[in-house]
Amino acid sequence: MFDSIERLTAESRGYPSIAAMVVAKEAAEREISEKQVWQIMERNLAVMEQSIEEGIAGVTSVTGLTGGDAKRLDEYLNTNESLTDSMILKAVRNAIATNEVNAKMGLICATPTAGSAGVLAGVLMAIRGPLKMSHKAQVDFLFTAGAFGLVIANRSSISGAEGGCQAEVGSASAMAAAALVIAKGGTPEAAGQAVAITLANVMGLICDPVGGLVEIPCIKRNAMGASQAFISADMALAGIKSVIPPDEVITAMKHVGQQMPSIFRETAEGGLATTPTGKRIAKELAKRA
Repeated sequence: MFDSIERLTAESRGYPSIAAMVVAKEAAEREISEKQVWQIMERNLAVMEQSIEEGIAGVTSVTGLTGGDAKRLDEYLNTNESLTDSMILKAVRNAIATNEVNAKMGLICATPTAGSAGVLAGVLMAIRGPLKMSHKAQVDFLFTAGAFGLVIANRSSISGAEGGCQAEVGSASAMAAAALVIAKGGTPEAAGQAVAITLANVMGLICDPVGGLVEIPCIKRNAMGASQAFISADMALAGIKSVIPPDEVITAMKHVGQQMPSIFRETAEGGLATTPTGKRIAKELAKRA
């Protein structure tokens, strides 16, 4: 559908919104009605809501390695003593909640992957109250994010095995940043700048899952991705631009991923996975198998 931010923003001018454009094109491509396309995304929204609610209540992963951090952060938020803005911290809490549910093999919505599922969901659920977003606006948010995510997928990669964590959490954060800009009333061009700023800030982020599982450091990286989305969106809304154009940044991310040693691409052979503690955890997990 789209292979460049430039094309996406140009074509969007012929529609009421980026979301409306995506719905129309998706319906035509899949030969289904726009209502059906909309209903599919509504289902995704419902799953996001459910996973966050479940995670905040407190869950433990199948391995027992992770869990309960979303609940802890929720309790901390209620003390009103946080250093971070509460909206950003709620997004972080939501992101952690989603990925903790993923680690317990619960139902989540991959956006764009299971390992990065918390970022977009976390951001949306944190802003919908403060921005007084209608149900339609929330679904539009997801379609908008999907449009920019499609460009990244077509132009680079959203796979940790192919491009490292920059391609997973990095892409999710960029998608969320772009959708935030639009939700706040920014232009498609500004949304593209938010994508560029985000990806430039996570360029080279490796994928180093301890024990080969999508838990450590994946869950906390979703927290990072959610917070980065807000910073990138605000910078873009302030009129700050990336010196390197968005499409060139995405292409650069692809090249970095291609040049990244395989030990840093979801193989659990580098980074945190090879620390003494990381190796010990891997051995313990192997004994249980």
